[in-house]
Amino acid sequence: MNSLHTSSPSGLPPGLPRIAVLATGGTIAGEAGDAAKTSGYKAGVVGVDKLLDAVPSLSQVARIHAEQVASIDSKDMTPTLWATLCARVNALLALDDIDGVVITHGTDTLEETAYLLHLTVKSDKPVVLTAAMRPSTALSADGPLNLLNAVTVAASKASWKQGALVAFNNQIHSGRDVVKTSTYAVDAFRSPEGGALGWVQDGQLEYQRTVVRPHTLQTPFQIAADLPTVEIVASYAGVSRVAVDALVAAGVKGLVIAGTGNGSIHSTLQQAVADAAKQGVVVVRSSRVGSGHVMRNGAAPDDTLGSVTAGSLNPYKSRVLLMLALAAGTPPKYMQSVFDTY
Repeated sequence: MNSLHTSSPSGLPPGLPRIAVLATGGTIAGEAGDAAKTSGYKAGVVGVDKLLDAVPSLSQVARIHAEQVASIDSKDMTPTLWATLCARVNALLALDDIDGVVITHGTDTLEETAYLLHLTVKSDKPVVLTAAMRPSTALSADGPLNLLNAVTVAASKASWKQGALVAFNNQIHSGRDVVKTSTYAVDAFRSPEGGALGWVQDGQLEYQRTVVRPHTLQTPFQIAADLPTVEIVASYAGVSRVAVDALVAAGVKGLVIAGTGNGSIHSTLQQAVADAAKQGVVVVRSSRVGSGHVMRNGAAPDDTLGSVTAGSLNPYKSRVLLMLALAAGTPPKYMQSVFDTY
């Protein structure tokens, strides 16, 4: 892993924070042949040095140390890259002369990476993810301002002990709560239940609420490249049990059901879920709805099926937590407590 860009401009105020910027690719590093087009571009082709050069005012916010960790479209994110990224974040934050980390990321899986880092980073220092909905070559590209705001958030003492954060479109979100809600809009990220933590604009930021659930140093979770296999199965009209049976036969350790409404599971899937649980597969009921909570329903169906409920976590974040909990050796009887806590 090579350092590509380090700025230490003269004439800056003494004690300016030093922020590490880790680039992983994504639309923020995308290029298209036509500036009027915001689709049909190639993601992850612009290097971190060019991303930083496009935001010269960064030099008034922090001293920047930058590294290119990956150059991918985030739809292709993997646990192996998660492990590499988390290890590098933890190594940098352990250094006395690094005050925070910013990660440029694709929007497709940003919410999953943010939650994973929220649970596995072992530092009180800020970790801030940002991204863009328009490639760097587009008219009114949103990446440069998002990057400037992310560094501003990471450089602020107010961002310490907040876990992983997402700075996007002038808002600051918790990595646990944030989800992508639009395929095209520059305000694509929301925290449906609790709302944004605060805002950042023109070098100023304000937190209007803080993170309550345990995270970072308060969790037992570690990331590894060989996380237990957990898959997601949706419930819908006319669903069969074929997918559940095939995944169990393939040796999955956990299943997340993206249920309808309050995580309800089609009757056809219910027996498949019960059979999977009897074979030692941990099953989590989440919802495909997009907001709200999946509540534990006691004997029907959770005690009967042997299922765990996800609370406010969507299926994709539920998968992240279940993989980490299984990797930590959490017994099935304590899995509901894990979802209630984190």
